[in-house]
Amino acid sequence: MSGTRLNIADIRQDYKLAALDEATAGDNPVSFFQQWFQEAEAAQITEINAMTLATCDSQGMPHARIVLLKGLENNGFVFFTNYDSAKGKEILSNPKVALLFFWKELERQVRIEGSIEKIPEADSDTYFHSRPRGSRIGAWASPQSSEIDNRNFLDANYSKYELEFSDMDMPRPPHWGGYKVVPQRIEFWQGRSSRMHDRILFVNDGKEGWYKRRLAP
Repeated sequence: MSGTRLNIADIRQDYKLAALDEATAGDNPVSFFQQWFQEAEAAQITEINAMTLATCDSQGMPHARIVLLKGLENNGFVFFTNYDSAKGKEILSNPKVALLFFWKELERQVRIEGSIEKIPEADSDTYFHSRPRGSRIGAWASPQSSEIDNRNFLDANYSKYELEFSDMDMPRPPHWGGYKVVPQRIEFWQGRSSRMHDRILFVNDGKEGWYKRRLAP
């Protein structure tokens, strides 16, 4: 291991790849998000659908973790999880959430804020049955966010459900399914040199639809 001491304050990156203006962003932020997502795909960025989900519990304490975007439906951002998990309980307590995408290779981030709701059960069923068998067993086997004694508990639970569903179709667990984040604010951030970044914010006022403004970096 090198004896060189890392000075965190000296870590910096100057962004020079692209610019962002109001005309480029257009008038529909969901459509523009899809454009940026396709550009991230074309750039062969790994885990491009990884997004930070931020929630607040009943005491107002914020919590954040990475989840995976699995669809854009009716202008909503869809992901799947265990409804009984910590995030599921926080969503039940406070259905206001935020999402964050960061694609460092393109020097871009997208911030999304809005309300969250469960998707129809039939849609959760369809996605559940499209997953690899191992992932479906995992949804049954893991009491997500609950304290467990050791790894052996998980392995034993996995084996239990693997055997239980060996000769039958595996139904979706009632505690597992999809959520949709309905955006009220979407901000696009493009890194620029000398920290003079471009920020375009879209806000939906619930009456006349989306309007946009430029923010200072």
